[in-house]
Amino acid sequence: MKALQGSLSDILLTALAPISWGTTYAVATEFLPAGHPLFVASMRSLPIGLLLVVGLRKLPQGIWWGRMLVLGGLNIGIFQALLFVAAYRLPGGVAATAGAVQPLLVVLFSWLILSEKPGRPSVIAAIAGFVGVGLLVLGPSARLDGVGLLAAIAGAVAMGLGTVLTKRWQPPVPLIVFTAWQLAIGGLLLLPVALVVEGPLTELSRTNLWGFIYLGLIGTALAYALWFRGIQRLKTSAVAALGLLSPVVATLIGYLFLQQTLTPVQLVGVAVVLGSVLLGQRSRQAQPLHQCCPCPQTSAQAIAPAQVIDRRA
Repeated sequence: MKALQGSLSDILLTALAPISWGTTYAVATEFLPAGHPLFVASMRSLPIGLLLVVGLRKLPQGIWWGRMLVLGGLNIGIFQALLFVAAYRLPGGVAATAGAVQPLLVVLFSWLILSEKPGRPSVIAAIAGFVGVGLLVLGPSARLDGVGLLAAIAGAVAMGLGTVLTKRWQPPVPLIVFTAWQLAIGGLLLLPVALVVEGPLTELSRTNLWGFIYLGLIGTALAYALWFRGIQRLKTSAVAALGLLSPVVATLIGYLFLQQTLTPVQLVGVAVVLGSVLLGQRSRQAQPLHQCCPCPQTSAQAIAPAQVIDRRA
């Protein structure tokens, strides 16, 4: 009973991450400066990441510099950039629909990288979630911008691969340090690209500032910490299924606050998505670490970080 309660709390806490990400689309269009998606993506993660790194006083060592470049690039830099490109070019619900392919990608990447053979519930849940989100946001009135759709799909690929590699490379440091490294590195990788492509942001209103504060603290630092925590404690397919909550939240926000309507077909889509999320949690407990990752430690926090890094370097 205690294990079941622990697992349920892990699911609920992990679900808060995609729920907060579902608010990003409305925040981007209503609170953040227009025409600077790459700069906005960088500023979402870089300031809070640098503050955490400075405050925690811990840097990657040895092989973890390379791994942080990969994970920070996939989970933060590439994903955030493509997410905001899609958010500026598409309605929030339509932009979020490409995220519905992420559970399918995570199932595939987990099979190839972690040797986790997908079970039937995971595959059915991933396909059902994709169909449900399609019913939810792809209606006759959807404005399907080609560049926006391509960006959203590519972002789902980056995040799906980053999720699996995060599971593969169990962090040898506390979760807050692991999150800080990725936020800082991802933002630093993105900032020069944003300055070259878009130029600096010359005006920042009070509304823009509040938007950045919300996305930095809640939609980025807290959300990613909970997401990485879920990856450590749950199966990757179960975590990916929770990601389907993001388009549901994006669509509901559009309905409740932006005068968008929900058709009967969209209501069916909501039901299908929520059902797929529940189905995706049937095998929610993570496999023992030695079954999915050849890392020598059995608990990332049970061994001193310096010892682990030195041993792997």
